[in-house]
Amino acid sequence: MKIRYVVGILLGLYLLALTGFFVFQRSFLYFPSHDHVYLSDAHANSAFKEFTVRTEDGLDLTAWYAPATSQPFTIVFFHGNGDSLSAASPVADPYIAEGYGFLLAEYRGYSGLPGTPTETGLYADARAYIKGLMAQGVKSENIILFGHSLGTGVAVQMAEEFHVGGVMLLAPYLSIAEMAQRNYPYFPAKYFALDRYENDNKMKNLHAPVLIVNGAGDQIIPPSEGRELYALANEPRQFYSLPGRGHNDCFDDFAIIGLEWIKRLRAIN
Repeated sequence: MKIRYVVGILLGLYLLALTGFFVFQRSFLYFPSHDHVYLSDAHANSAFKEFTVRTEDGLDLTAWYAPATSQPFTIVFFHGNGDSLSAASPVADPYIAEGYGFLLAEYRGYSGLPGTPTETGLYADARAYIKGLMAQGVKSENIILFGHSLGTGVAVQMAEEFHVGGVMLLAPYLSIAEMAQRNYPYFPAKYFALDRYENDNKMKNLHAPVLIVNGAGDQIIPPSEGRELYALANEPRQFYSLPGRGHNDCFDDFAIIGLEWIKRLRAIN
């Protein structure tokens, strides 16, 4: 009887923890910065201007946008789960310096914007930014999608939906559901994940050139997942592993690789 009682208590505690995990799971995935930073107050590239769009579900969002000056491509950047407009803005500098356009997308719930982040919501946000660029005369085939970490899932989804010129993925993952299972092995996390971002199931549907880069020492997303995504991608595709780099310290090296890759895209086009 005593053993059954203890087992019952442990089972109850497990179910309570599982319920808490399910209810609060998005707080383990998204880490939004709620403070609004005005572009005029930020230490960001002077070429940026505010770029406002309305999403299909009625949210008014603001990104930072530097129009192209001498190159045909515009890069749309989707940042990771803990970034913000001001924190991510230096990523744009090498591309703007070379004359490319750069749109630093921001998600609902981040940087003081309205709404709450979800997978469906982030896709709606990205869709609105891309359509906003196209409304200003930027052709979809001249858009290059650039995702980092969580943002790789947004970039891959948009590459499924739009005929873009290229896709650049830095520190990508196979799926958030699989990452959840690895990080929380005591729960059936991959079955309970509300936001899945299934890059592995979508790569075969991408028909734009793909560049995938990982830091060889990434301790957040296993570098092997980038290699696996590369194996799933259609040609033309390229993969680089950056020795001695981790999850968040690859941007300078990536810019060198990315700019050279974009130049080759221009030659193809």
